[in-house]
Amino acid sequence: MQFKKIQGLIDAPFTPFSPDGEVNYDIIPQYAAMLARNGLKGVFINGSSGEGYMLTEEERMRLAEAWIAAVPAGFKVIVHVGSCCVKSSRQLAAHAQQIGAWGIGAMASPFPKIGNVQVLLEYCEQIASAAPQLPFYFYHIPAFNGAYLSMYDFLSLIDASGRIPNFAGIKYTFESLYEYNRCRRFKDGRYDMLHGQDETILPSLAMGGAQGGIGGTTNYNGRCLVGILDAWRAGDLDKARALQNYAQDVIDVICHFRGNIVGGKRIMKLIGLDLGPNRTPFQNMTDEEERQLKRELEAIDFFNHCNQ
Repeated sequence: MQFKKIQGLIDAPFTPFSPDGEVNYDIIPQYAAMLARNGLKGVFINGSSGEGYMLTEEERMRLAEAWIAAVPAGFKVIVHVGSCCVKSSRQLAAHAQQIGAWGIGAMASPFPKIGNVQVLLEYCEQIASAAPQLPFYFYHIPAFNGAYLSMYDFLSLIDASGRIPNFAGIKYTFESLYEYNRCRRFKDGRYDMLHGQDETILPSLAMGGAQGGIGGTTNYNGRCLVGILDAWRAGDLDKARALQNYAQDVIDVICHFRGNIVGGKRIMKLIGLDLGPNRTPFQNMTDEEERQLKRELEAIDFFNHCNQ
């Protein structure tokens, strides 16, 4: 099966919670409109930024339904369906296809750890086959699940076996630009390699033609990150470099506050879209940390650059 490659940046949204810890579905239309307004092309829901493993199956399915109902025409909804239980993943995948999602994806199970590409192929095959009409993306994020496997070998095995006909590509969230580019060049670019690290968008473009990506800081810094792609296409390397450096300034700040899932989610409140707390075992920010976060963002003039 051949699928059209993604162009532009897809957002990995946070899951909104009410103060009592329940999912806040009502805010999703406002959330979707904000992302589209700032140049994002879709969402990859229920993944790491969305605290997907802290959600029940029912919550994950209701979130998928809410996002599909809320997004504007042409805005892609990719549903992360990875789980420690492959039976649950298959149920989530089949549901995503039934309700009209654009695609599905899954990261490697964090328990038990997947130790070789053959087992990873078998895991992905079982999930992808539950939604055979949708493009399936493997979400490579070994820092979360310990699956430090060769993605080039994984692609080679998939390609040779033909066992996942709806395999579309990889969301690559790892530090090796060398391996990322090897995978992008595999069989003259046969598979869609979605860049997954907002801090290195420009290098991936410079290495030869990344077309799309999925980001987490795009939730609040999407204007800047979309601007990198626009500047690169326009041939304005100085502007692209300045925007990439600014994106790294923002990432430096969130690293002081337990990263994107915790610090980044609190930024959403500061820009006017309160998505609530994180679920346990994430350690929520204190009020004093929020004040310090705001001071550090003001120091880099963030509120004149952020999503609006």
